[in-house]
Amino acid sequence: MSEKQVFIFGAGYSGKAFARASKASARAGKGAATILGTTRSADKFEALRQAGIAPLLFDGALTEQIGDALKKTTHLLISVAPEEVGDPVLNAAREAIAQMPAFEWIGYLSTVGVYGNYDGAWVDETAECRPVSKRSVMRVAAEQDWLQLGTDIGRPVAILRLSGIYGPGRNALVNLENGSARRLVKPDQVFNRIHCDDIAGALWRLIEGNTGGIFNVTDDLPAPPQDVVAYAASLMGIEPPPEIPFDAAQLSPMARSFYGENKRVANAAIKAAGYSLRFPDYRTAFDHMWASGNWRDGEARSPMKR
Repeated sequence: MSEKQVFIFGAGYSGKAFARASKASARAGKGAATILGTTRSADKFEALRQAGIAPLLFDGALTEQIGDALKKTTHLLISVAPEEVGDPVLNAAREAIAQMPAFEWIGYLSTVGVYGNYDGAWVDETAECRPVSKRSVMRVAAEQDWLQLGTDIGRPVAILRLSGIYGPGRNALVNLENGSARRLVKPDQVFNRIHCDDIAGALWRLIEGNTGGIFNVTDDLPAPPQDVVAYAASLMGIEPPPEIPFDAAQLSPMARSFYGENKRVANAAIKAAGYSLRFPDYRTAFDHMWASGNWRDGEARSPMKR
């Protein structure tokens, strides 16, 4: 790992977990990588430095500073949402990326939203993508654009389709504490989830082998969302909030759209690539966060937002 330089376009919640895993590896004497990452605001520079990321500004334009960093980059990680005009990283830096002299691997963080609705049935990486929302339609297009670049330049591309991300600072324990937790009930609705540490672990496993392909990075237990809130409340020793019928709930259009997609997402491919989940289900993860006391750390945001 010591010779790797990883450049993250869009170093947010998942990117910082990825960098913290590198720091932990270095402390364990297993080597470390140089990690650089972009943000749209200089106000976030210190948080990136704390995670072990050298910060750079990226607002859709390729700067000289980014260009110089890419020349030394071995592994490129994309965690920037696509736009109507295409992927902002490809739009700004495709030529520079194609000419990176030390380049070995591309990773693209996508979403299981690309599958659309399967009425609760299981899907794996061979399932047809039939996205419902506009943002997921753009994700499918961005996946294809990155895969095409990999083909054009002869580099492996790993597409990681992530389910609902949670972890320290971003979980039902935090939501219960701050009063924002709700138990919405829609019959037969389930969601998969993934702890940020497992995103980091899966990424490092793929990087170590320069492994390409499409991988669902998700837990083993698709579950109703109200059950997660109830379990968190039981750990805290408090009463869970009352159940709210989905049809009666006041939701934003984006939040409501998540409930329009119901599927169980299988994860055999990432396991076949050699990764074992640290938190195979939400109960294991919540038990760990509650016992370790670090569940408040991090950034408190919607568990569906990357």
